[in-house]
Amino acid sequence: MTSWFSGKSFQPEKDIPDLSGKVILVTGGNAGLGKESILQLAKHEPKQMFLAARSQAKAESAVTEIKKTVPNAAITILPLDLSSFDSVKKAVDMFKSRSDRLDLLINNAGIMATPYSTTTEGYEIQFGTNHIGHTLFTKLLMPTLLETAKQPGADVRVIQLSSDGHNLAPSGGIIFDQSALEEKLTWTRYGQSKLANILFARELAKRYPSITAVSLHPGVIMTDLYGPSQQSNVLLRLGLWAVGGIFMSDVPEGAKNQLWAATAPKEDVRKGYYYRPIARLSKGSAYAQDEKLAEKLWEWTEEEFKKHGF
Repeated sequence: MTSWFSGKSFQPEKDIPDLSGKVILVTGGNAGLGKESILQLAKHEPKQMFLAARSQAKAESAVTEIKKTVPNAAITILPLDLSSFDSVKKAVDMFKSRSDRLDLLINNAGIMATPYSTTTEGYEIQFGTNHIGHTLFTKLLMPTLLETAKQPGADVRVIQLSSDGHNLAPSGGIIFDQSALEEKLTWTRYGQSKLANILFARELAKRYPSITAVSLHPGVIMTDLYGPSQQSNVLLRLGLWAVGGIFMSDVPEGAKNQLWAATAPKEDVRKGYYYRPIARLSKGSAYAQDEKLAEKLWEWTEEEFKKHGF
């Protein structure tokens, strides 16, 4: 049966293939779409799964719940705060001490519509967490991803969660001056961070052709992500506009697009593209298609990392 999202029919129970031997890492795996992704992937017996989360208690609770359904799931918790470069590096070091391969990275974690603040290194909190933190995390994992991609029969993927909310990005797409972002609405800052996710996946696919990198919109899902703004009618208006409909989905339905991108036949997942539910190619906004902006963002982000010794 086709989902109300339209697009491709995808049923995780039967459509996810055997994952034996695969190593999988999901950020924000303690709740919502990340937790559901780990649950569904665990049913298909990957070698090892890593659940990266900021809250140890919530991560442990998630693992306990997942194991009620998949008792033998091999899940390791990675403490990860994407708003801190030190935390990102420690999480990667911990991962590397436990695995020498990585087949699937789902950059699922994110924050939305939060009040203005900055990360440890001084970046606007949504841009710093959703884009910069994930980009550094991926950068430091890249040697392992590339080494895995050299193995016979390898199918290495990086799945970047974005949102149709990227249409809310400011004029010009990306405001690089972090202090200037304080004057912008929280939804504008969120839109910039989600646009950055699309541009990052596009550029990653171009620079590392041995890896299948895509970005996607999961639909409008009622998860913990909505906590900071759940009292606001702005959220509802964004949600209705973002999916072009009048519905909100539950979490199992909402996770299907990223599960499809993570496990569908390799030839069906086009590198560098943006997908709407389920498996529907989308151009995204004009800024999302801007190759020069993608390159500029990549190079700017790399320069920022250099300032901090990465």
